[in-house]
Amino acid sequence: MRIIACVKAVPSSTEVKMDPKTNTIVRDGKQAVINPFDATALECALQAREALANQGADVTVTALSMGIPATVDLLRDCVARGADSGVLLSDRAFAGADTLATCYALTLGIEHIGNPDLIVCGKMAVDGDTAQIGPELAGAFDIPCITDVSEIREIASDHIVVTHVTDEGHDVVEVPLPAVITVGKDVAQLRMPSIAGVLAAEDASIEVLSATDAAADPARCGLAGSPTQVVRSFVPERAHDCTYIDGDIDTQVHALANLLKEMN
Repeated sequence: MRIIACVKAVPSSTEVKMDPKTNTIVRDGKQAVINPFDATALECALQAREALANQGADVTVTALSMGIPATVDLLRDCVARGADSGVLLSDRAFAGADTLATCYALTLGIEHIGNPDLIVCGKMAVDGDTAQIGPELAGAFDIPCITDVSEIREIASDHIVVTHVTDEGHDVVEVPLPAVITVGKDVAQLRMPSIAGVLAAEDASIEVLSATDAAADPARCGLAGSPTQVVRSFVPERAHDCTYIDGDIDTQVHALANLLKEMN
């Protein structure tokens, strides 16, 4: 059986830099970390592998990402934490992708790896907050999708049972495999790398696929393949002026009411 965990590198700081020409997020890889939701996805994939292995199944976990060349280091870290291998889609042709173009590239990566029994994604990326990749992958492969999973209750070779969050509370859902699940950030804590894992990561061969390697259609990649684009981005202007109101409480209340009227 094959499990694929989709992971993404995001800026480690809360300040997100935007390219003024393309209005896309600048990803220089200098301070990139694994997206917190994807860290949970990787841990869930590893736990699913362990549960299936206890049932006698032979299971592999592959970490898949699309990003700049420096993302290889992130995938090595995934191997150090227990993934069996890593695959990176990296090419200037993929740059500036919206969720549709990103899903297209990841679909090519998944097809290259081989038909998975389970695809695990983070609920969303902390720098984009779209929560679209998991459902779009499920749509691309025409397989079931369960979003915002809070617990994997059971997994077997032919089905998975999970609890997921809804607007009304929580539901327990069973779907056949293959399937896609997206997980919340607090479902599991990603394990620390083991010494054996670190040594394995040093020698691991992370496969890097260019757009040509993946036989990608240029019209569906990057900015060219993104029907949704940021037209303009800006930093909101903030005023730091303040007004001090002296006097007793009644005076302050009336003065504040007058100021609020003036603002309206």
